[in-house]
Amino acid sequence: MNIGELLNKKRLYIDGGMGTLLQKRGLSAGELPEFWNLTHADDLIDIHLSYLKAGSNIITTNTFGANRLKFDNLEEIISAAISNAKRAIELFDGNKDECFVAFDVGPLGKMLKPLGDMPFERAVEIFSESIRLGAKHGADLVIIETMTD
Repeated sequence: MNIGELLNKKRLYIDGGMGTLLQKRGLSAGELPEFWNLTHADDLIDIHLSYLKAGSNIITTNTFGANRLKFDNLEEIISAAISNAKRAIELFDGNKDECFVAFDVGPLGKMLKPLGDMPFERAVEIFSESIRLGAKHGADLVIIETMTD
């Protein structure tokens, strides 16, 4: 069943914070959490699995800040993030048909013109690249959060 059909039948629940849980596991101040998709995959899988066990249907990838401005290895970061979430669903002993991976998109860290120096068209290119990679690697949906501009 796809997520649209399921939404017509029942309420779905999205997971909660990721950054604070990574900090509890040792993420240092100033460290980019998206690198943990590669270096601490077991921690990410465990966090996702905990949310599934708590009743979440939708788990968000650890990609809040994953964009070309921050990562030269963007595709590797995104692929690993989605893989970690999908692995958690594989390990889940509940109804896997009601579990979905949401590709998480956060702000670029730059303000758009005229308040900042980021041209609108460039921001669209950067967001588009990340979202296309999320789709390419199997995200079921996209969640956009914490946008101020």
